[in-house]
Amino acid sequence: MLNVVDWGRTNYSDALEQQKALVQQRINGQIGNTLIITEHNPVFTTGMRKNASDHLIWSPEQLENKGIEFLQSNRGGDITYHGPGQIVVYPIVSLLARKDLHAYLRDLELVVIQTLKYFNLETSRRDGQTGIWIENQRKICAIGVAVRSWVTYHGLALNLNPDLSHFNGIVPCGITDGEVTSISMELNNPPSQKMIKSRLAVEFEAVFTIMED
Repeated sequence: MLNVVDWGRTNYSDALEQQKALVQQRINGQIGNTLIITEHNPVFTTGMRKNASDHLIWSPEQLENKGIEFLQSNRGGDITYHGPGQIVVYPIVSLLARKDLHAYLRDLELVVIQTLKYFNLETSRRDGQTGIWIENQRKICAIGVAVRSWVTYHGLALNLNPDLSHFNGIVPCGITDGEVTSISMELNNPPSQKMIKSRLAVEFEAVFTIMED
């Protein structure tokens, strides 16, 4: 049984510390697989990819003026943005039943593809890059994960209606041959945040039912 918890709006650093605590609880068998849903205050975060911080464009003064934090994270991947209007999902899930991180990433992508298909938005993977795209040109969801003792944390960030101008402050995920989009940009009548959160949980449980150890 998947436990779904909505944290509401959080600071990125606080959410990371809470994730780490939950990971330890999952390793210890104190909790089952858990799906955290949240929305962050504005922040740029870099992953563990070498030279990821080189893809920050804005100066410290610009970041301060726009109220955006800049933090180093321990997830995989390059630099990305989190902010209001973006649905962030952190699965705290044991992979002991299937120790395959590549397959896990593809399953996370499938959750997003199926969720957006439910709302009549066709999306796909892009060869050689983690995340979800529309027409192979517009990125709508970023994915970056970490694993400790085969328990996952970090996860995915799906753009509902964030301030897309904030992505101008970085080279998102280090990608220069595409742009960032959102559900509200792609659909005339986008679903509510509540509807998307609910559907993400449904699709996650459908994809990950085999992962209980």
